Amino acid sequence: MLAGRARFWQLPGMWRTILIYALALAVAAVGLEWLRYRHAARVLPTEIYVGLIALGFIALGLWLGRRLTPSPRPRAFVRNEAAIRSLGLSPRECEILEMLASGASNKELARALGISPNTVKTHVARVYEKLDVDRRIQAVEEARRLALIP
Repeated sequence: MLAGRARFWQLPGMWRTILIYALALAVAAVGLEWLRYRHAARVLPTEIYVGLIALGFIALGLWLGRRLTPSPRPRAFVRNEAAIRSLGLSPRECEILEMLASGASNKELARALGISPNTVKTHVARVYEKLDVDRRIQAVEEARRLALIP
C-alpha cells in the first residue's frame, strides 16, 4: 500500500527531527491552552509560564548544541621515522628534542639524562644544526611540524 511513500522512521534524519519538534510544540501549545481554560493561568503569574518556556528552550538549545557540535577526536601521535632518518637524528638527540619541548633547562636535561651540561649543549647544538634553526622555540616548532615530537 505504501510502496511509494516513506514511513516516518524511514525519513531522513533532518525531516524526522523537524516533525518531532513540530509535534512537541503542538503538544505544548495544546497544554498551555488547556491550562488557560482550567484557570491555572489566572492563578499563577505569567512570569512563571514565561520562565518555564525559557527553561525549555535553554534545555533544547543545550541539547542541540551538544548534538550538532562535532567533538574533536584525539589523534594518536605517530612519529615520523622517515624524517628522523633523513635528518640523521640519533636516539639521544630525539630524546633531547622531546625534553626541549617540555621547557627544561640544560642543567635539568643533564640531571634527567645523567650526562654533563656540556654534553647537553653539544646535543642541542647538533639538533639545531640538523633542523636548521637558531633557538629552542624554533627547534620545538620545527620538530612538531615534522612530527618528530608530540
